[in-house]
Amino acid sequence: MTTYSVSGKVALVTGAARGIGFETARQLCERGARVVLVDLDSKATTEAADKLGENAIGLGANVTDAAAMQDVVDKTVAAFGRLDIVVANAGIANKPATTRAMGTAEFERVIDVNVLGVYRTVQPALPHIVANLGHVVVVASIYAFVNGTLMAPYAMSKAAVEQFGRALRAELAPHGASASVAYFGFIDTAMTQEAFSDSIGARWEATFPKFLMKKLAPSSAGAAIVDGVEQRKPRIIAPKRWTALSVLRGLVNPGLDRRTESNSEIQAIVRDADTVPALQEVSR
Repeated sequence: MTTYSVSGKVALVTGAARGIGFETARQLCERGARVVLVDLDSKATTEAADKLGENAIGLGANVTDAAAMQDVVDKTVAAFGRLDIVVANAGIANKPATTRAMGTAEFERVIDVNVLGVYRTVQPALPHIVANLGHVVVVASIYAFVNGTLMAPYAMSKAAVEQFGRALRAELAPHGASASVAYFGFIDTAMTQEAFSDSIGARWEATFPKFLMKKLAPSSAGAAIVDGVEQRKPRIIAPKRWTALSVLRGLVNPGLDRRTESNSEIQAIVRDADTVPALQEVSR
């Protein structure tokens, strides 16, 4: 597809009060877009939008609430006259724990926010995306294709988001619209910091190769999203070091799975994580 300038376009970004979402909204504004920031905390979202000036507004909404997200889309069109771009970024993660140790409510909450929240963000916007030849970004993760040990609901949700984004791209193509799947590694956000803040998380993080654990700034992730929109990329991968594993996943993953099952250090962490009480979710 041809390049797609965001200047003059109207974008809706969820999870936008901080982190990747805020940086995406900020850089969309810098490139000439008008932006609606959406997050659960109305006050924080309004304050975030105020930082971006008159071309941004903030709305509080829960992405799991279909009626609320329809209202967000309606208010966006009422405020700015159109909707061209949707970035479904809102998401949460569990702290590392086995499925057996994790509470049912915590497990299902991650799926609800990260999968149905993405769908409920995108679905009411699709008539406008089609009418305006627009673009959708769904934010997955490298956990869409790496082993999800101790992060099962998060990995499940991101694999689902990947498939949703791939399907959307094919379904939007006949209309001249498009979609991207964003795969982020470890970004220096509150979610990442909190997810690995306890002893199990710290030990688990230490089992990853250090060069893969180098954290990217949220501003770089935001720039990757906006660049991806302007190039209508099918895949946005950042940091780029994860690209090879994404491409080679079918060959590499069986070996990584065997390592996870047989490595004594990893299995010791799994045994210890199997005894922890139900853990609280942490948000992006």
